[in-house]
Amino acid sequence: QVQLTESGGGLVQAGDSLGLVCVASGRTFTHYFMGWFRQAPGKEREFVASISDNGASTYYAGSVKGRFTISRDNAKNTVYLQMNSLKPEDTAVYYCAAMELMSSHYNYWGQGTQVTVSS
Repeated sequence: QVQLTESGGGLVQAGDSLGLVCVASGRTFTHYFMGWFRQAPGKEREFVASISDNGASTYYAGSVKGRFTISRDNAKNTVYLQMNSLKPEDTAVYYCAAMELMSSHYNYWGQGTQVTVSS
């Protein structure tokens, strides 16, 4: 069992930057592939970015590639999402998720943190 707690959301203006943090507690953090997802009002939850257990591989949605950066610090059981050049369409609740290495889906989810980008 893993517990995930996100923080760092807020209200910013278009073009600003914001950093999200997700701290994991419970089982060994290095046993998990980590991801960030988001859900805007009236829309389905969508993939934003993910990172392998050792941090060597990262993946991004096309809409955020080049603007967002995912990283992790296994010594701190923490995964980060640095968001630059934010746009109003990035407004959403952002969720951190963990996938067990032998799983095909994300097993654990955080409670979410709101990001609002004003134009």
